[in-house]
Amino acid sequence: MTSKNSSKNKSIGVVGMGSFGTAIANILASKNPVIAYARRAELVTEINDKHSVDGNPIHENILATQDPELLCQSCDVIFFMVPSSAFMDVTRLFSPFLYPYHMIIHGTKGLCLNLPKGKKLEDLPDIRRENILTMSEVILKETVVVRVGCLAGPNLAKELSAGLPAATVVASKFNEVILQGQNLLRSDKFQVYGNSDIIGVELSGVLKNIIAIAAGALAGLGLGENAKGLLISRGMVELIYMGNALGGSLKSFIGLAGIGDLVTTCNSTLSRNYTVGYRLAKGETLEQIQATMEEVAEGINTVKLMKNFMESTKNRAPITENLYKVLFEDLTIEEAVQYLMKYPFNVDVDFL
Repeated sequence: MTSKNSSKNKSIGVVGMGSFGTAIANILASKNPVIAYARRAELVTEINDKHSVDGNPIHENILATQDPELLCQSCDVIFFMVPSSAFMDVTRLFSPFLYPYHMIIHGTKGLCLNLPKGKKLEDLPDIRRENILTMSEVILKETVVVRVGCLAGPNLAKELSAGLPAATVVASKFNEVILQGQNLLRSDKFQVYGNSDIIGVELSGVLKNIIAIAAGALAGLGLGENAKGLLISRGMVELIYMGNALGGSLKSFIGLAGIGDLVTTCNSTLSRNYTVGYRLAKGETLEQIQATMEEVAEGINTVKLMKNFMESTKNRAPITENLYKVLFEDLTIEEAVQYLMKYPFNVDVDFL
C-alpha cells in the first residue's frame, strides 16, 4: 500500500509522554516506529539517549522530538495524549502542520470550555452545550483534520505498562479510524473494541472521574463495600443523565468505556481521581493534594464544569453537586455522605 492512509512501516505519532501516553507509545512501538512529542527538552534527551521516561525503560522504537512539524510530516496517524488543561494549546500548536489526510486518535478524559472571547466560567449566568467541547470537538474546531477518534476504557497506565491484560474502545464516526486503531493497538494482552458513538464514549471517560473521586472519599472514611456499591450504582445513573444532557448515547455508558471504566477507577488506588477523594477524606485540602500530584486529576475540573452545566439546564446531579461543595466550598465529606443517604431516590433504574 502506498496511500497516505497506510500505516505499514510508517511512524506513528504520540503527542504527550505522561504515564498514559508513555504506555500507549510502548504498545504502538511493538508494531511500528513511534515519534513522540514531549514539551520538556530534558525528557526528549532522556528518551533518545537512555530509552527511558523519568527513569522507567521504554521501547527502543520510540524517538522523541520537540518539533511538531517534524512529527506531522513523518506520521499520518497521531495519538494525542495530553491533559485537557493543555489540550487546546497543544492542538493549536500542531494545527499549522496538520492536513486532511492526517488521522488523530486522542486519549484525553476531560472537557474544554468554549467561551466568548474574554469571558470566564464565572462570567456566564448559564453554561450551555455549546460552551462545552469534548476533545474530538476541539480537534475538529481547531484543525483541518476530519478523521478523528478517541481511546477510552479501563486503562490504568501502570497496569498497561506492566503488560497486564486489558481492553479499550476506539470510537469514531469513521470506521477506518476504528480499524486503524485496532490494527495498531491490538495484541494478545490488549483487546480493542470499536464504537461509532464518539461523543458518548468520550463523555463516559470524562464523567466517571467525578464518581471516582467520591469512591476514594468513601474508602478514606472506611465506609465499606456496601456504601461503595451504592455509590457506583447511583453514580452510574447520574453519569447517564449527565451524558444524555450532553448528547451521548445510553449504549456507550453501559459499555466498556462507561461502566467498565467506572468500576475499575472506583476500585483502584492507582487512579489519580480516586486518590484525590481518599486524601480529602484523610483531612488534606484540595490545594495540598494538587500541589503534590505529578499529573492532573481530570475529575476536579469536571466536577466544577458539570455542576454549572446541570444547574443551567435545570437538571439535578446530587453526587456532583455535593462533591463540588466538598472541593470548592466548606462542606465536609461526612456531611455530603449524610445528605446523599437522605436524598429521595425513589426509583432504582429510571432511564431504560
